[in-house]
Amino acid sequence: MRRLIQLTLAGLVLSALPAARAQQAPYDLIIRGGHVLDGTGNPWIDADVGVRGDRIAAVGRLTGATARREIDARGLVVTPGFIDMHTHSDQPLLADGNAESKVREGVTIDVIGEATTVAPRDGLPEARDTWTNFTGYWAALQQKGISMNVISEVSYQQIRLVVKGYTTGPATPADLAKMKDLAARSMKEGAWGLVTRFESGGPEYPDEVIEVAKTVASLGGIYTSHIGSEGMQQDKEIDFAIRVAQDAKLPVHIFHLKIRGKPNWGTVGKYVDKIEAARKRGLDVTANQYPYTAMQHGWSAFFPVWAREGGPQKFAEILKDPAMQKKIKDDKDFQTWVMEHGGWDGIVMGRARLPQIKEFEGMRISAIAKLRGDADPADTCIQLMAAEGGTITGMFHTMSEDDVRLVMKQPWVSIASDGSAINLQEPGLPHPRSYSTNPRVLGHYVRDEKVLTLEDAVRKMTSLPAQILGLRDRGQIREGFAADLVVFDPANVSETNTFDKPKSYPVGIPFTIVNGVVVIDSGNHTGARPGRALMSRAFQR
Repeated sequence: MRRLIQLTLAGLVLSALPAARAQQAPYDLIIRGGHVLDGTGNPWIDADVGVRGDRIAAVGRLTGATARREIDARGLVVTPGFIDMHTHSDQPLLADGNAESKVREGVTIDVIGEATTVAPRDGLPEARDTWTNFTGYWAALQQKGISMNVISEVSYQQIRLVVKGYTTGPATPADLAKMKDLAARSMKEGAWGLVTRFESGGPEYPDEVIEVAKTVASLGGIYTSHIGSEGMQQDKEIDFAIRVAQDAKLPVHIFHLKIRGKPNWGTVGKYVDKIEAARKRGLDVTANQYPYTAMQHGWSAFFPVWAREGGPQKFAEILKDPAMQKKIKDDKDFQTWVMEHGGWDGIVMGRARLPQIKEFEGMRISAIAKLRGDADPADTCIQLMAAEGGTITGMFHTMSEDDVRLVMKQPWVSIASDGSAINLQEPGLPHPRSYSTNPRVLGHYVRDEKVLTLEDAVRKMTSLPAQILGLRDRGQIREGFAADLVVFDPANVSETNTFDKPKSYPVGIPFTIVNGVVVIDSGNHTGARPGRALMSRAFQR
């Protein structure tokens, strides 16, 4: 009899738990009745998500619970906020903290740092920024206010620039000690790891890079690699990234894995196999990808290294010298890299400064040459760059759709934009990826083309990048995790832009929540700026 009473009382206590939870203090926000995808790849569950402050407080059926604000998510999907592993939002976030193009597509964390604007600039006389280290940059962001969270890595190239300027040659032992000290200082100021960018076949001084990476590894950081040669030299660059993972003993993440140049199409599988082999050896190597067949950067990237290695000012001087123009035109690397970038029919002018050149924005070099009456498009390209001082940027239609799909299917590849947090007033012709990377995956590649399942696509945008970064409380919908959340309509989420008309926001993402605050509300930006700089575990206050 006593045993029966105990069991009955236990049952009463258990049955009272939901009611007890409902009687707690009201939630700040409840998202009701959505299909909750937790970010891990699990199938959805029909559940409510309760938020208190900046944390997820409950996931389940919150019947009877009250909140200051409720969002009806019936018929919609609720996921963790999207984490963009590779962006160039360093300066744009200071220009416009609303980060419109990102939060409107569900991004709640941008990873920056490849650009030189964030890394320490001590000793650079040409520095124009008001900060000299990460602490100063974080303070500038906080003063401005941002609508999304930010993580930054520290650039090896910028560290080297601080120590050696634009002079070439290997680092002396004293130089290397300074470089390692700068890397350690940056980590302690909140950087998450070391980022590199190489143009042609990997670093000129590989041992130097590995030594700096070892310093980062000792502080719990990661190594990220922007492979600059995604064509003829890609073997060397991926081999070096894998060597860093082995020798420096830290996780390695490769930016926008792809293959460019029509003669190289169909060969990306060998790079996938190379990374798979490294992983089988126990090396933590991953990659990311943007879901487009065109890329974007400065036209300078396909100019010979010898013309650029002295810095932007020296490059501008070289471009104006007729003898140097001929030397560039005859350079075999220039001819190869033009081909890899899509050739004269595939290279588009995206942004220029001078009015007489801006009129060509959106046009391919072959068309510009025809309009100008130039017999050789190479002359067109070099002369326009000379007039602009080498600062033209553009798009390059140079990749294969089949290769994009193959890379996308790899379980260790996350989704990343390589774009920026901008708005519709962005000058020139930006790449559509800054506005629509995630909606393109969810709409085109998941719903329409069925290249990925919805569960796996969300995993590639949330828990996978969190895992790569070592984020312990984001990237999943779990009690106690940060309340970075997205609500979208799987039947209607879609990009609305094109390469010809890139400046438009996506549809089908009515709500984005950052640190528990609704930033996108029924498709409108609320003006809220609850974003933060997220510091690494090495951060020292």
